[in-house]
Amino acid sequence: MSLDKLKLSKRLHRSMNDLGYFTAKEFQLQTLSRIVGGHSLIGIAPEGAGKTTTYILGALMRLKYTHDEAPKVLVLAPNEERVNDIVERFKIISANKDLYIMGLKASGSTEDEIIDLVRGVDIVVATPNRARAVYLKLGLNLNRIQTFVIDDAEEIIKQGMSTPVRELAQSCGKVQYLAFSTVEHDKLHLMIDDFMSLATVIEIDELGEKTVETHELMLYHVPNFTTKVNLLNLLMRDEEVFDKVVVFVNSRLTAQKLSQSLHAKKGEVTVLNPFFHDNAGIDDINDFKQIPECRILIVANEGTTDIDLAGIPFIFHFEIPESGDVFMEHVAKTNDEDVIAITFATDLELPEVKKLEQSLGEKIPVIPLPEELVIYRPSNAPKSKQKVDESQGGAFHPKKESNSKTYNYGGGAKAKMTMKNKKR
Repeated sequence: MSLDKLKLSKRLHRSMNDLGYFTAKEFQLQTLSRIVGGHSLIGIAPEGAGKTTTYILGALMRLKYTHDEAPKVLVLAPNEERVNDIVERFKIISANKDLYIMGLKASGSTEDEIIDLVRGVDIVVATPNRARAVYLKLGLNLNRIQTFVIDDAEEIIKQGMSTPVRELAQSCGKVQYLAFSTVEHDKLHLMIDDFMSLATVIEIDELGEKTVETHELMLYHVPNFTTKVNLLNLLMRDEEVFDKVVVFVNSRLTAQKLSQSLHAKKGEVTVLNPFFHDNAGIDDINDFKQIPECRILIVANEGTTDIDLAGIPFIFHFEIPESGDVFMEHVAKTNDEDVIAITFATDLELPEVKKLEQSLGEKIPVIPLPEELVIYRPSNAPKSKQKVDESQGGAFHPKKESNSKTYNYGGGAKAKMTMKNKKR
């Protein structure tokens, strides 16, 4: 589809052509007009779908060039490398020397950055933690923000930065919110629903061509690691069906811990190449195949290659392999045997599942969780603090009124004062 369908300005159209882009992607066709129209939007699409280019084009088309000190666009990204990539992409696509785009470092002193922000900037790109730190020092003015962007939302969630995202978003006025992710899951909505509950969700699935024949694939979407253990225990109760099972995990330590968490009869569970030499285990998968009473073999992907899965009717991926090639080796159909490959995935692992589906060229069917499964729900209730008896005295005493500090300059105010002093 021609770029003309995006209705870009002549300058942006020329920039895109200069960069070698002559056609529009499906994600851009479905989302750009909404972004330019000022709608809040949640965009779900795989890597390479054009999410970053889309919101950059949208933000630039909405941006009105004035000489305000406060930024008009704030983009949050998961790490400094990604921040630098986005800043560079903005500069290349905008091709506007008068546009001031600033990326904040992920660590180090904030003083110089605050001085630059006070001088005036149009677009700020930062990690959530850094943006929050500068904002709390009054160095980042959110009063004029027009567009608030969360890029690679799944990675931001994975790195535990949901709270600063919510705090920054709720500190803005009436703005356009844009969130982009490879997957939509509960943790994403937990982060954004307080300020994006009415946003339009647009999801694009772009699967590659199917290049390999696989065993029958199934996916269980579970909330956490403990529920994975509960689910595996529940399924393994059926000894007649699950008579020979190989369970893949990512590390030998996890393999050892999982073997101790399974409620099986003595001799039913074993580990290939156990982490500790004094633990029961085997060194060859053929030994597992030849022992009738041993029906569950736990294998760590770490340090394991060329494993012969012939004759194994059930393959479980308790964790998503760190390499997609490892997963493909496990599920590739090499004979006429009927094999079922079952994968367990949490919200944080769903982006990796999406990548696997792109490589496979097909969706992995999601299986409903069994009704009798015990879902582990960790308690987040805060512990109550004991009330201090002030009558007994203590190390802290309130200041006298005459000594109390009644002012507190933020980083932005201090930066302005510094600039004024330098001019004198």
